[in-house]
Amino acid sequence: MVTGNGRRAVLLVANAAAPYSRAWRVGRSLAAAGWQVEIAAVAEGDHPREERDGELLIRRYAPRGPFAFVATARTAKRGGVIGRLRSYGIAAVKLVAWPAHVRGWWAALRAELPPADLYHAFGILTIGVAEDLAARSRAAGRRAVVVYDVIDVILESNNIERVPGPVLAWYRRKERGWVRRADAVITVNDPIADHLAATWQLVVRPTVLLNCQPRWTVPEPRPNLIRAATGIPAERQIVVFLGRLGRERGLEEAAEAVLTLPDAALVLIGFGPWEERLRAKDADLRYAGRHFTLPPVHPDAVPAWTASADASIIAVPANSLNQRLSTPNKFWESLTAGTPVVVGRDLEVMREIVERDGVGAIADPADPADLARALGPLLGSAEAAASARQRCIAITRDRYCWETAVVPYLDLVVALTGSA
Repeated sequence: MVTGNGRRAVLLVANAAAPYSRAWRVGRSLAAAGWQVEIAAVAEGDHPREERDGELLIRRYAPRGPFAFVATARTAKRGGVIGRLRSYGIAAVKLVAWPAHVRGWWAALRAELPPADLYHAFGILTIGVAEDLAARSRAAGRRAVVVYDVIDVILESNNIERVPGPVLAWYRRKERGWVRRADAVITVNDPIADHLAATWQLVVRPTVLLNCQPRWTVPEPRPNLIRAATGIPAERQIVVFLGRLGRERGLEEAAEAVLTLPDAALVLIGFGPWEERLRAKDADLRYAGRHFTLPPVHPDAVPAWTASADASIIAVPANSLNQRLSTPNKFWESLTAGTPVVVGRDLEVMREIVERDGVGAIADPADPADLARALGPLLGSAEAAASARQRCIAITRDRYCWETAVVPYLDLVVALTGSA
Protein backbone atom coordinates (compact mmCIF):
# COMPACT_ATOMS: atom_id res chain seq x y z
CA MET A 1 0.00 0.00 0.00
CA VAL A 2 1.13 3.56 -0.72
CA THR A 3 1.56 5.82 2.29
CA GLY A 4 2.34 9.51 2.17
CA ASN A 5 4.20 9.60 5.51
CA GLY A 6 2.63 12.98 6.24
CA ARG A 7 3.60 14.44 2.87
CA ARG A 8 1.56 17.22 1.36
CA ALA A 9 0.00 17.27 -2.13
CA VAL A 10 -1.44 20.34 -3.85
CA LEU A 11 -3.89 19.87 -6.72
CA LEU A 12 -4.02 23.02 -8.85
CA VAL A 13 -7.35 23.76 -10.56
CA ALA A 14 -7.86 26.96 -12.59
CA ASN A 15 -11.54 27.28 -11.73
CA ALA A 16 -13.61 27.32 -8.55
CA ALA A 17 -13.51 23.50 -8.18
CA ALA A 18 -17.08 23.60 -6.97
CA PRO A 19 -16.55 20.75 -7.49
CA TYR A 20 -14.15 19.62 -10.21
CA SER A 21 -14.71 15.89 -10.24
CA ARG A 22 -11.33 14.70 -11.58
CA ALA A 23 -9.45 16.68 -8.92
CA TRP A 24 -11.76 15.43 -6.19
CA ARG A 25 -11.23 11.81 -7.26
CA VAL A 26 -7.45 12.25 -7.41
CA GLY A 27 -7.49 14.04 -4.07
CA ARG A 28 -9.56 11.35 -2.39
CA SER A 29 -7.23 8.64 -3.70
CA LEU A 30 -4.13 10.47 -2.46
CA ALA A 31 -5.76 11.08 0.92
CA ALA A 32 -6.60 7.38 1.18
CA ALA A 33 -2.91 6.71 0.46
CA GLY A 34 -1.88 8.85 3.43
CA TRP A 35 -1.26 12.25 1.84
CA GLN A 36 -2.39 15.60 3.19
CA VAL A 37 -4.26 17.05 0.21
CA GLU A 38 -5.25 20.58 -0.72
CA ILE A 39 -7.16 21.51 -3.86
CA ALA A 40 -5.96 25.04 -4.69
CA ALA A 41 -8.68 26.67 -6.80
CA VAL A 42 -9.82 30.14 -7.87
CA ALA A 43 -12.02 32.37 -5.71
CA GLU A 44 -15.10 32.98 -7.85
CA GLY A 45 -18.69 33.98 -7.21
CA ASP A 46 -20.12 33.14 -3.80
CA HIS A 47 -18.19 29.91 -3.26
CA PRO A 48 -16.61 29.75 0.21
CA ARG A 49 -12.93 30.59 0.40
CA GLU A 50 -12.31 27.34 2.28
CA GLU A 51 -14.24 24.10 2.73
CA ARG A 52 -13.66 20.41 3.34
CA ASP A 53 -14.81 17.20 1.71
CA GLY A 54 -13.78 14.46 4.11
CA GLU A 55 -9.98 14.52 4.13
CA LEU A 56 -9.80 17.05 1.27
CA LEU A 57 -9.15 20.72 1.95
CA ILE A 58 -10.41 23.03 -0.79
CA ARG A 59 -9.00 26.56 -0.72
CA ARG A 60 -9.91 29.27 -3.22
CA TYR A 61 -7.37 32.01 -3.82
CA ALA A 62 -8.42 35.49 -4.99
CA PRO A 63 -6.32 36.96 -7.84
CA ARG A 64 -3.94 39.69 -6.72
CA GLY A 65 -1.17 41.89 -8.09
CA PRO A 66 -0.95 43.75 -11.41
CA PHE A 67 -2.68 40.98 -13.39
CA ALA A 68 -5.73 40.69 -11.15
CA PHE A 69 -7.77 43.00 -13.38
CA VAL A 70 -7.23 40.80 -16.47
CA ALA A 71 -9.31 37.98 -14.96
CA THR A 72 -12.49 40.05 -15.32
CA ALA A 73 -11.57 42.57 -18.03
CA ARG A 74 -13.41 42.37 -21.32
CA THR A 75 -11.87 43.09 -24.70
CA ALA A 76 -15.19 43.85 -26.39
CA LYS A 77 -15.37 47.15 -28.23
CA ARG A 78 -16.30 50.15 -26.13
CA GLY A 79 -17.48 53.55 -27.23
CA GLY A 80 -14.94 56.20 -28.16
CA VAL A 81 -11.24 56.17 -28.86
CA ILE A 82 -10.28 55.70 -25.20
CA GLY A 83 -12.52 52.65 -24.89
CA ARG A 84 -11.06 51.06 -28.01
CA LEU A 85 -7.50 51.77 -26.91
CA ARG A 86 -8.22 50.20 -23.54
CA SER A 87 -9.63 47.09 -25.22
CA TYR A 88 -6.59 46.83 -27.51
CA GLY A 89 -4.30 47.25 -24.50
CA ILE A 90 -5.97 44.44 -22.59
CA ALA A 91 -5.78 42.20 -25.66
CA ALA A 92 -2.06 42.97 -26.03
CA VAL A 93 -1.43 42.15 -22.37
CA LYS A 94 -3.25 38.84 -22.76
CA LEU A 95 -1.15 38.00 -25.78
CA VAL A 96 2.26 38.92 -24.40
CA ALA A 97 1.71 37.53 -20.90
CA TRP A 98 -0.35 34.46 -21.85
CA PRO A 99 -2.08 33.00 -19.90
CA ALA A 100 -2.64 36.48 -18.47
CA HIS A 101 -6.14 35.85 -17.13
CA VAL A 102 -4.82 33.41 -14.49
CA ARG A 103 -1.61 35.23 -13.57
CA GLY A 104 -3.35 37.15 -10.79
CA TRP A 105 -4.35 33.77 -9.34
CA TRP A 106 -0.77 32.57 -9.82
CA ALA A 107 0.43 35.58 -7.83
CA ALA A 108 -1.93 34.71 -4.98
CA LEU A 109 -0.67 31.11 -4.94
CA ARG A 110 2.95 32.26 -4.80
CA ALA A 111 2.17 34.54 -1.87
CA GLU A 112 -0.27 32.43 0.12
CA LEU A 113 0.03 28.71 -0.70
CA PRO A 114 2.04 26.67 1.84
CA PRO A 115 4.82 24.50 0.30
CA ALA A 116 4.17 20.92 -0.76
CA ASP A 117 5.90 17.75 -1.95
CA LEU A 118 3.64 16.98 -4.92
CA TYR A 119 2.06 19.47 -7.31
CA HIS A 120 -0.59 18.01 -9.61
CA ALA A 121 -1.34 20.56 -12.35
CA PHE A 122 -4.74 20.10 -14.01
CA GLY A 123 -4.41 21.56 -17.48
CA ILE A 124 -2.37 24.15 -19.30
CA LEU A 125 -3.49 27.05 -17.08
CA THR A 126 -1.81 25.52 -14.01
CA ILE A 127 1.45 23.95 -15.15
CA GLY A 128 3.49 27.17 -15.24
CA VAL A 129 2.75 28.14 -11.65
CA ALA A 130 3.09 24.52 -10.49
CA GLU A 131 6.71 24.54 -11.63
CA ASP A 132 7.36 27.88 -9.92
CA LEU A 133 5.87 26.60 -6.67
CA ALA A 134 7.83 23.34 -6.85
CA ALA A 135 11.09 25.26 -7.34
CA ARG A 136 10.37 27.29 -4.21
CA SER A 137 9.58 24.14 -2.24
CA ARG A 138 12.84 22.55 -3.36
CA ALA A 139 14.72 25.65 -2.27
CA ALA A 140 13.08 25.20 1.14
CA GLY A 141 14.39 21.64 1.37
CA ARG A 142 11.46 19.60 0.07
CA ARG A 143 11.68 17.01 -2.69
CA ALA A 144 8.87 18.62 -4.67
CA VAL A 145 7.71 17.08 -7.95
CA VAL A 146 5.31 18.27 -10.65
CA VAL A 147 2.81 16.11 -12.52
CA TYR A 148 1.30 17.77 -15.58
CA ASP A 149 -2.19 16.41 -16.18
CA VAL A 150 -3.14 17.03 -19.82
CA ILE A 151 -6.89 16.97 -19.27
CA ASP A 152 -7.50 17.96 -22.89
CA VAL A 153 -5.46 18.85 -25.96
CA ILE A 154 -6.44 22.47 -25.62
CA LEU A 155 -4.08 23.82 -28.30
CA GLU A 156 -5.69 21.38 -30.76
CA SER A 157 -9.25 22.38 -29.90
CA ASN A 158 -11.92 24.63 -31.33
CA ASN A 159 -11.26 27.05 -28.45
CA ILE A 160 -8.23 28.38 -30.32
CA GLU A 161 -9.70 28.45 -33.82
CA ARG A 162 -9.42 32.26 -33.99
CA VAL A 163 -5.88 32.47 -32.63
CA PRO A 164 -3.42 33.61 -35.35
CA GLY A 165 -0.89 31.00 -36.45
CA PRO A 166 2.23 32.76 -35.10
CA VAL A 167 0.54 33.29 -31.73
CA LEU A 168 -0.53 29.66 -31.54
CA ALA A 169 3.03 28.60 -32.35
CA TRP A 170 4.20 30.73 -29.41
CA TYR A 171 1.68 29.06 -27.10
CA ARG A 172 2.89 25.64 -28.21
CA ARG A 173 6.53 26.52 -27.62
CA LYS A 174 5.63 27.73 -24.15
CA GLU A 175 3.76 24.53 -23.30
CA ARG A 176 6.63 22.43 -24.65
CA GLY A 177 8.98 24.21 -22.26
CA TRP A 178 6.70 23.48 -19.33
CA VAL A 179 6.54 19.83 -20.39
CA ARG A 180 10.33 19.55 -20.44
CA ARG A 181 10.53 20.84 -16.88
CA ALA A 182 7.72 18.67 -15.48
CA ASP A 183 8.64 15.49 -13.64
CA ALA A 184 5.87 13.49 -15.31
CA VAL A 185 3.00 13.86 -17.75
CA ILE A 186 -0.33 12.09 -17.42
CA THR A 187 -3.49 12.27 -19.52
CA VAL A 188 -7.03 10.94 -19.86
CA ASN A 189 -6.78 8.13 -22.45
CA ASP A 190 -4.37 6.12 -24.60
CA PRO A 191 -4.87 7.88 -27.95
CA ILE A 192 -4.11 11.27 -26.38
CA ALA A 193 -1.09 9.75 -24.64
CA ASP A 194 0.19 8.50 -28.02
CA HIS A 195 -0.43 11.91 -29.61
CA LEU A 196 1.45 13.74 -26.84
CA ALA A 197 4.36 11.29 -26.91
CA ALA A 198 4.80 11.86 -30.65
CA THR A 199 4.21 15.62 -30.58
CA TRP A 200 6.58 16.32 -27.72
CA GLN A 201 9.00 13.46 -28.56
CA LEU A 202 8.76 12.19 -25.01
CA VAL A 203 11.18 9.54 -23.79
CA VAL A 204 8.54 8.30 -21.34
CA ARG A 205 4.97 7.94 -22.63
CA PRO A 206 2.39 9.78 -20.50
CA THR A 207 0.71 7.72 -17.81
CA VAL A 208 -2.99 7.25 -18.53
CA LEU A 209 -5.51 8.07 -15.81
CA LEU A 210 -8.98 7.48 -17.24
CA ASN A 211 -11.81 9.72 -16.07
CA CYS A 212 -13.78 6.66 -14.97
CA GLN A 213 -16.23 6.80 -12.11
CA PRO A 214 -15.86 4.85 -8.86
CA ARG A 215 -17.61 1.49 -8.80
CA TRP A 216 -21.32 1.92 -8.27
CA THR A 217 -24.07 -0.63 -7.85
CA VAL A 218 -27.21 0.27 -9.78
CA PRO A 219 -30.14 0.02 -7.35
CA GLU A 220 -33.20 -2.08 -8.09
CA PRO A 221 -35.61 -0.61 -8.85
CA ARG A 222 -33.63 1.99 -10.76
CA PRO A 223 -33.70 5.58 -9.42
CA ASN A 224 -36.50 7.86 -10.58
CA LEU A 225 -34.95 11.25 -9.75
CA ILE A 226 -35.51 12.86 -13.16
CA ARG A 227 -39.23 12.06 -13.25
CA ALA A 228 -39.60 13.35 -9.69
CA ALA A 229 -37.92 16.64 -10.66
CA THR A 230 -39.74 17.17 -13.96
CA GLY A 231 -43.08 15.41 -13.76
CA ILE A 232 -42.35 13.36 -16.90
CA PRO A 233 -44.99 10.58 -16.98
CA ALA A 234 -43.94 6.96 -16.51
CA GLU A 235 -44.76 5.97 -20.10
CA ARG A 236 -42.51 8.68 -21.60
CA GLN A 237 -38.88 7.66 -22.03
CA ILE A 238 -36.00 9.91 -21.03
CA VAL A 239 -32.88 10.88 -22.98
CA VAL A 240 -30.36 12.71 -20.79
CA PHE A 241 -27.55 15.12 -21.65
CA LEU A 242 -24.95 15.86 -18.96
CA GLY A 243 -22.49 18.73 -18.82
CA ARG A 244 -21.87 22.18 -20.20
CA LEU A 245 -24.80 23.86 -21.91
CA GLY A 246 -23.40 25.77 -24.85
CA ARG A 247 -22.51 25.73 -28.49
CA GLU A 248 -21.15 22.69 -30.31
CA ARG A 249 -22.80 20.25 -27.93
CA GLY A 250 -25.49 19.04 -30.33
CA LEU A 251 -28.22 20.32 -28.01
CA GLU A 252 -30.50 21.69 -30.72
CA GLU A 253 -30.09 18.59 -32.88
CA ALA A 254 -30.81 16.32 -29.90
CA ALA A 255 -33.97 18.30 -29.10
CA GLU A 256 -35.24 17.91 -32.66
CA ALA A 257 -34.38 14.21 -32.69
CA VAL A 258 -36.35 13.52 -29.52
CA LEU A 259 -39.42 15.28 -30.93
CA THR A 260 -39.56 12.74 -33.76
CA LEU A 261 -39.57 9.76 -31.38
CA PRO A 262 -42.97 8.33 -30.38
CA ASP A 263 -42.93 9.37 -26.72
CA ALA A 264 -39.64 10.68 -25.33
CA ALA A 265 -38.24 13.72 -23.56
CA LEU A 266 -34.78 15.32 -23.56
CA VAL A 267 -33.47 16.32 -20.14
CA LEU A 268 -30.41 18.55 -19.89
CA ILE A 269 -28.50 18.51 -16.58
CA GLY A 270 -25.76 21.12 -16.34
CA PHE A 271 -24.91 24.78 -16.65
CA GLY A 272 -23.37 27.13 -19.18
CA PRO A 273 -23.99 30.12 -21.45
CA TRP A 274 -27.04 28.55 -23.11
CA GLU A 275 -29.02 28.02 -19.90
CA GLU A 276 -31.44 30.89 -20.53
CA ARG A 277 -32.21 29.97 -24.13
CA LEU A 278 -32.67 26.31 -23.21
CA ARG A 279 -35.06 27.16 -20.38
CA ALA A 280 -37.00 29.26 -22.88
CA LYS A 281 -37.25 26.14 -25.04
CA ASP A 282 -38.65 24.25 -22.04
CA ALA A 283 -41.58 26.69 -22.08
CA ASP A 284 -42.03 26.67 -25.87
CA LEU A 285 -45.33 24.96 -26.76
CA ARG A 286 -43.57 22.96 -29.49
CA TYR A 287 -41.33 21.31 -26.88
CA ALA A 288 -43.79 21.26 -23.95
CA GLY A 289 -43.27 18.11 -21.91
CA ARG A 290 -40.47 16.99 -24.23
CA HIS A 291 -37.62 19.32 -23.18
CA PHE A 292 -36.39 20.03 -19.64
CA THR A 293 -33.36 21.90 -18.30
CA LEU A 294 -32.19 21.04 -14.78
CA PRO A 295 -29.34 22.51 -12.72
CA PRO A 296 -26.11 20.55 -12.24
CA VAL A 297 -25.84 18.02 -9.42
CA HIS A 298 -22.85 17.05 -7.28
CA PRO A 299 -20.57 14.51 -9.02
CA ASP A 300 -21.29 11.96 -6.31
CA ALA A 301 -25.00 12.15 -7.23
CA VAL A 302 -24.57 11.97 -11.03
CA PRO A 303 -24.79 8.15 -11.34
CA ALA A 304 -28.21 8.06 -9.66
CA TRP A 305 -29.53 10.86 -11.86
CA THR A 306 -28.11 9.26 -15.00
CA ALA A 307 -29.56 5.89 -14.05
CA SER A 308 -32.95 7.65 -13.99
CA ALA A 309 -32.77 7.99 -17.79
CA ASP A 310 -33.32 5.42 -20.53
CA ALA A 311 -30.47 6.66 -22.74
CA SER A 312 -27.71 9.26 -22.73
CA ILE A 313 -26.59 11.38 -25.66
CA ILE A 314 -23.23 12.92 -26.60
CA ALA A 315 -23.96 14.57 -29.94
CA VAL A 316 -20.74 16.58 -30.10
CA PRO A 317 -19.39 17.42 -33.57
CA ALA A 318 -15.78 16.36 -34.02
CA ASN A 319 -14.49 19.75 -35.12
CA SER A 320 -10.99 19.35 -33.68
CA LEU A 321 -8.46 16.73 -32.65
CA ASN A 322 -9.35 17.45 -29.03
CA GLN A 323 -12.99 16.57 -29.63
CA ARG A 324 -12.23 13.50 -31.73
CA LEU A 325 -10.06 12.00 -29.00
CA SER A 326 -12.18 13.09 -26.03
CA THR A 327 -13.60 10.79 -23.36
CA PRO A 328 -15.47 13.22 -21.10
CA ASN A 329 -16.90 12.52 -17.68
CA LYS A 330 -20.43 12.24 -19.10
CA PHE A 331 -19.40 9.18 -21.13
CA TRP A 332 -18.07 7.27 -18.12
CA GLU A 333 -20.94 8.49 -15.93
CA SER A 334 -23.44 7.04 -18.39
CA LEU A 335 -21.71 3.65 -18.51
CA THR A 336 -21.35 3.49 -14.72
CA ALA A 337 -25.07 4.17 -14.34
CA GLY A 338 -25.91 1.39 -16.78
CA THR A 339 -27.39 3.89 -19.23
CA PRO A 340 -26.58 3.18 -22.89
CA VAL A 341 -25.19 6.13 -24.80
CA VAL A 342 -25.50 7.53 -28.32
CA VAL A 343 -22.27 9.22 -29.43
CA GLY A 344 -21.26 11.22 -32.48
CA ARG A 345 -19.84 9.10 -35.28
CA ASP A 346 -16.47 10.91 -35.42
CA LEU A 347 -15.71 10.80 -31.69
CA GLU A 348 -13.12 8.12 -32.29
CA VAL A 349 -12.27 6.88 -28.81
CA MET A 350 -15.83 6.72 -27.51
CA ARG A 351 -17.05 5.21 -30.77
CA GLU A 352 -14.58 2.35 -30.48
CA ILE A 353 -15.77 1.49 -26.97
CA VAL A 354 -19.45 1.78 -27.86
CA GLU A 355 -19.12 -0.45 -30.92
CA ARG A 356 -16.74 -2.98 -29.40
CA ASP A 357 -18.67 -3.44 -26.15
CA GLY A 358 -22.21 -2.89 -27.44
CA VAL A 359 -23.08 -0.15 -24.93
CA GLY A 360 -24.99 2.21 -27.20
CA ALA A 361 -25.16 3.45 -30.77
CA ILE A 362 -23.40 5.77 -33.22
CA ALA A 363 -24.98 8.64 -35.18
CA ASP A 364 -24.29 11.76 -37.21
CA PRO A 365 -24.50 14.53 -34.57
CA ALA A 366 -25.57 17.11 -37.17
CA ASP A 367 -28.55 15.06 -38.35
CA PRO A 368 -31.57 14.87 -35.99
CA ALA A 369 -33.05 12.05 -38.06
CA ASP A 370 -29.93 9.94 -37.63
CA LEU A 371 -29.82 10.69 -33.90
CA ALA A 372 -33.44 9.52 -33.67
CA ARG A 373 -32.54 6.37 -35.63
CA ALA A 374 -29.75 5.57 -33.14
CA LEU A 375 -31.94 6.27 -30.11
CA GLY A 376 -34.87 4.25 -31.44
CA PRO A 377 -33.73 0.70 -30.53
CA LEU A 378 -32.46 1.81 -27.12
CA LEU A 379 -35.87 3.29 -26.33
CA GLY A 380 -38.18 1.07 -28.37
CA SER A 381 -37.06 -2.42 -27.41
CA ALA A 382 -37.11 -3.44 -23.75
CA GLU A 383 -34.93 -6.45 -24.52
CA ALA A 384 -32.29 -4.42 -26.41
CA ALA A 385 -32.25 -1.78 -23.70
CA ALA A 386 -31.84 -4.35 -20.91
CA SER A 387 -28.97 -6.06 -22.75
CA ALA A 388 -27.17 -2.74 -23.34
CA ARG A 389 -27.61 -1.81 -19.68
CA GLN A 390 -26.06 -5.07 -18.54
CA ARG A 391 -23.10 -4.60 -20.86
CA CYS A 392 -22.55 -1.06 -19.50
CA ILE A 393 -22.53 -2.37 -15.95
CA ALA A 394 -20.24 -5.28 -16.81
CA ILE A 395 -17.44 -3.22 -18.38
CA THR A 396 -17.45 -0.68 -15.52
CA ARG A 397 -17.24 -3.29 -12.81
CA ASP A 398 -13.50 -3.91 -13.31
CA ARG A 399 -12.18 -2.53 -16.59
CA TYR A 400 -13.56 1.02 -16.58
CA CYS A 401 -13.76 2.04 -12.94
CA TRP A 402 -11.73 4.54 -10.91
CA GLU A 403 -10.38 1.88 -8.56
CA THR A 404 -8.62 0.25 -11.51
CA ALA A 405 -7.77 3.43 -13.41
CA VAL A 406 -6.01 5.17 -10.51
CA VAL A 407 -3.47 2.39 -9.85
CA PRO A 408 -0.90 3.51 -12.50
CA TYR A 409 -1.14 7.08 -11.19
CA LEU A 410 -0.51 6.03 -7.58
CA ASP A 411 2.41 3.89 -8.74
CA LEU A 412 3.80 6.93 -10.56
CA VAL A 413 3.51 9.03 -7.40
CA VAL A 414 5.45 6.38 -5.49
CA ALA A 415 8.18 6.33 -8.13
CA LEU A 416 8.48 10.13 -8.18
CA THR A 417 8.35 10.80 -4.45
CA GLY A 418 9.63 7.63 -2.82
CA SER A 419 6.47 7.62 -0.69
CA ALA A 420 5.92 3.86 -0.46
